[in-house]
Amino acid sequence: MSTVAVIGGGVIGLSVAWRAARAGWTVTVHDPDPGSGASWVAGGMLAPLSEGWPGEEHVLGLGAASLQRWPEFAHALERDTGVDVFTAGASLTVALDAADAADLRTIASWVGEQGHEMRILTRAEIRDLEPSLGPRIRLGLLAPTELSVDNRRLVEALQSAAVAAGVRFVHTSVGDLDELREDRVVLAAGSASATLWPGLPVRPVKGEILRLRVRPGATPPPQHTVRGSVHGRPAYLVPRPDGLVVGATQYEADDTEVTVAGVRDLIADAEMLFPAIGEYELREASAGLRPTSPDNLPLIGRLSDRVIAATGHGRNGVLLTAVTVDAVLAELADDPLPEATHADPRRFVKESVR
Repeated sequence: MSTVAVIGGGVIGLSVAWRAARAGWTVTVHDPDPGSGASWVAGGMLAPLSEGWPGEEHVLGLGAASLQRWPEFAHALERDTGVDVFTAGASLTVALDAADAADLRTIASWVGEQGHEMRILTRAEIRDLEPSLGPRIRLGLLAPTELSVDNRRLVEALQSAAVAAGVRFVHTSVGDLDELREDRVVLAAGSASATLWPGLPVRPVKGEILRLRVRPGATPPPQHTVRGSVHGRPAYLVPRPDGLVVGATQYEADDTEVTVAGVRDLIADAEMLFPAIGEYELREASAGLRPTSPDNLPLIGRLSDRVIAATGHGRNGVLLTAVTVDAVLAELADDPLPEATHADPRRFVKESVR
């Protein structure tokens, strides 16, 4: 039986480990604290269509391919663990001014031309769908097929599934890939990946989020994921069983300290979308480091005959989990996945003999 080492215990690494073990590989995950990084701080949106934009066909194509795979991926995880990770179906992107409204019409037209369902909503239709949203909202874009998941429930379920499948965990950092004895290595170390493969163009981008809990008597949260732009800053509200996740700031920084300015902006922007948010309990403010590539596409594929990259997913690590797992397992079987062609890391990094 062949062996594989997975470097990194976030949603990507845990998913690869679980599925590889189910496929017959002997798998070891190397991570000092699995599930504690960016995956623990994520919003859990599966929303590639709402972020579509003309000229970004490859980004849309990969995201849509993963969204299509997510129900089967989640159902397999539920079969192994009994855990349902979904929290909402459909997402609603809203516009507060004329410029944002024009952008939503552009997205709807272009994404629709790519064969995906999108629907423009009037102010009255938004009010019918989500009556608690703010009065300044003038237009909406509904993506009926987009989903969201509880990222923390997902991480915990993946850890359970991996253990049940026989995955071994080593709770230490890897300093050199050449020291590993396994036949194959999957590099899924997020923003730390570049330290293990010099020249890999993955950088950390800091993002802060808030987790809010509904207090007794407070206005119920929206039932859909709600996204918008406030003063040029992207904002989103993602439902959870007990409240909302509010995100997310974005800084070119490599620390995970939560700033006062970040919390202030998140609350102010969220209140524009959902005025009743002031009634909620602020349970947590946290920050994570998104592993980001230069062209907003991840790096999935061979770095050498032995090493496979699965990193650089930026803000879309949870969304792209399903297609990334399929692509990595295809590489392990020496049969590359066509949908991941444009994510090949060799577009940046020459293949090594390591």
